[in-house]
Amino acid sequence: MKGLWEERFERIYGFWRGFIDDVVNRYLDCGLFEAGFARVYCDECHDEFLVALSCKGRGFCPSCSAKRAAIFAAFLREEVLEPVGHAQWVFSMPKMLRPYFLYHPELLGKLCRATYETVQELMAEAAIGVESFRTGMVVVVQTAGDLLNYHPHTHAIAPRGGWDGNGEWVPIPYVDTDAAERLFRNKVLSFLKAEGLLSEERLELLLSWSHHTGFSAHNAVTVAEGDDKGLERLSRYLLRPPLSHERMHWDGGQNEVVYTRKGKTGRREDDERFDPLDFLARVLMQIPEPKLHYVR
Repeated sequence: MKGLWEERFERIYGFWRGFIDDVVNRYLDCGLFEAGFARVYCDECHDEFLVALSCKGRGFCPSCSAKRAAIFAAFLREEVLEPVGHAQWVFSMPKMLRPYFLYHPELLGKLCRATYETVQELMAEAAIGVESFRTGMVVVVQTAGDLLNYHPHTHAIAPRGGWDGNGEWVPIPYVDTDAAERLFRNKVLSFLKAEGLLSEERLELLLSWSHHTGFSAHNAVTVAEGDDKGLERLSRYLLRPPLSHERMHWDGGQNEVVYTRKGKTGRREDDERFDPLDFLARVLMQIPEPKLHYVR
């Protein structure tokens, strides 16, 4: 795979990133007793058993990613989120802009900031007469599309309201998603221009798209106050792994990887077929850079 990268995939996904070698090697040893294990012993009943060590990789190992998501969701529910109603916010951008984030992954932090500022400003505008209004948010960057194509977007969980300067809860049950889409678009285009990545011509082109802009904002998924299980499910979804083992199948006869579209029934027309190396390249591109935070 590494030997073929320059010829087959560099033009689409950029240069081979050296840390991928270590991530893949650790994944191949994940869960194998031969690669290391811990011995668990009970002083009272004297029972014992062995636990194979895991790779703890991000964005590549579905098992470790699922464990990470479960721990993350429990932490949010127990330690971070207030006992109020919450909504999931999802922001995405057009295909034309996605390569900027592929080659400049440090911009994903600015994408998270644009997500928060969009919701904060619209809620503060709706909180008429409330001084020092502020809401909270947990934002997670997702880089995978439905078929593991590179599709940077943000998933966030935010309270359906905020707090005034005295710490009093101020509910905001409705925020206009059309306004959120426009505001988010302006923020993203502004910081890309400030980074020197957008020319005036391309900026004018993107701003001229009045109806189908390629940007989107959704907040239809909500969790009512007191629904702890629903809140934990939503929090786990934010940090879901890009690759789903349940949706992936191997067709040995055709030497192809079959990947079922998300939410489909598994009918033939719901499947997408990939050359094995093409599919692996898509998976490898979802591995985040070391020390690059995807949770804000």
